[in-house]
Amino acid sequence: MVKIGVVGYGYWGPNLVRNFFSLPNCIVKTVVDLKTDRLSELKKLYPSIKTTTKMEEVLLDSEIDAVVVATPVSTHFKLGKKVLKAGKHLLLEKPMTTSLSEASKLIKLAKKRKKILMVDHTFLYTDAVQKIKELIEDGEIGKLLYFDSTRTNLGLFQSDVNVLWDLAVHDISILLFLIKEKPLSVQASGVSHTKNKLENIAFLMMKYPSGFIAHFNSSWSSPVKIRLILIGGSKKMIVYNDVEPTEKIKVYESGFKFINSKDPSRVRIDYRIGDINIPKIDLKEGLSSMAKDFISAIMYDKKPISNAQFGLEVVKILSLAQESLKKGEKPVFYK
Repeated sequence: MVKIGVVGYGYWGPNLVRNFFSLPNCIVKTVVDLKTDRLSELKKLYPSIKTTTKMEEVLLDSEIDAVVVATPVSTHFKLGKKVLKAGKHLLLEKPMTTSLSEASKLIKLAKKRKKILMVDHTFLYTDAVQKIKELIEDGEIGKLLYFDSTRTNLGLFQSDVNVLWDLAVHDISILLFLIKEKPLSVQASGVSHTKNKLENIAFLMMKYPSGFIAHFNSSWSSPVKIRLILIGGSKKMIVYNDVEPTEKIKVYESGFKFINSKDPSRVRIDYRIGDINIPKIDLKEGLSSMAKDFISAIMYDKKPISNAQFGLEVVKILSLAQESLKKGEKPVFYK
């Protein structure tokens, strides 16, 4: 049995508490939040959970094995370091940290203390993304050509990070989970309509040695909520619409190929339009699978799917995108 503490009961904290509380091999012992009204609401739902406004109570509790941190990303490094130094396993909400150096330091500390460090990239645990990975690895799609994502909604404007770190982080994690190839370059552009100068609309492009290209469109300023990913392959194409309640994945047996022509000035293209296949997937909550993975990693000392190194790779892409923005939206080479 693993006993955990949860720090942060704001936007995402209630979802984390609900999922960990439902696990048979986990006890949510204590929840920390600075706002007492939130803790009062929690007590109504979970009378058995202890509440406090002081994180030290969790850190000093020898019965607590692990801590889940669901606070703003700007606090992740400071709080995460405290958790690991207290000798407890750590699950951080996404993204892992606000910089590559902070992520690296946490990884080193976790290794030194021999503790599990994991990041909540929930989408990796959804059946939709797992199915897409299966289709790609089985060769159903053919050679990957492009990845094009759109993730937009009206708000929520963040005060510590821009829209790339808040929304695009999901699609970046999905892409890194699906393919192993490292990018050549990362390029970002964006605009801020607020006084804090944090981009609320941003576009990100990643180019790869194989010719594969990835594009991300993220916005807090859209009147409609869009969660759409298009993946093009030489054999088939995938449309992943996460807003769709049941038919989230559609596989199109459509494509194109170039036909050799004696006249180099003329390009002949053969278009193929075939059937649309809708794979059957389980629609269970990805967050539940993520919570199970964290507890299993602790109990059996195994590497979780969304492990610390994976979290660092996501932060690396975001950091390069941030560097591109600072350099006048010029491409930055992946090192």
